[in-house]
Amino acid sequence: MQAIDGVTEREALPGLRERKKQRTRNALTRCALDLFARQGYDGTTVDQIAEAADVSQRTFFRYFANKEEVALALQEMEEEVAFASLADRPPHEPPLTALCNAAMSSARSIGPAIEAVVPLGLYLSTQRMIESTPQLLAARLRRLAVLEERFAAEIARREGLDPATDPRPRVLVAACSGVMRAASRVWGEDEEGDLDGLLRLITAYLEQIGPALAEGWRAAPR
Repeated sequence: MQAIDGVTEREALPGLRERKKQRTRNALTRCALDLFARQGYDGTTVDQIAEAADVSQRTFFRYFANKEEVALALQEMEEEVAFASLADRPPHEPPLTALCNAAMSSARSIGPAIEAVVPLGLYLSTQRMIESTPQLLAARLRRLAVLEERFAAEIARREGLDPATDPRPRVLVAACSGVMRAASRVWGEDEEGDLDGLLRLITAYLEQIGPALAEGWRAAPR
């Protein structure tokens, strides 16, 4: 068997195939999001996406079950980056600290991963499209519910807890997830908002979790 840089051809082929598959998936995602931005989600068909990516409809369905799935393809990437960020936090960090640090770390690092697939401007317009499309928003929230369970299980593992009997991991993850959603909604209302602005909002909102839960809210007497 011929060797290529010390690797046999048979050993190299799986890596080549995986890279080719990823390039096709990225191309379909990029073409779909571009069409959604120009024509609207409802005005775009699977056939148009496949044609723009220069593949068959059959190839499209090898990668995505439907339009909804390709519209949320970048969310899947964000979810994996976010979970990996939590898994990488030092074991001595308290749960809230670990979650907040993981959220900010993933928000800072997601940009390059997204730019490998689509321009950031297209990503940002896609986020606003999802927020304004009931079908996509509902699908996003379903995915977030699954991610919250993964996060709660990881927090429970870190703390040596059983999430079936101890509600704290789920309560904490739900609070942080709600804060992230609130920051994203506020950001989405600003048509000029960019990724740095989203990161600043997420950071500011996460910093308010502790004070909002532990301190009084009444304004001091004038």
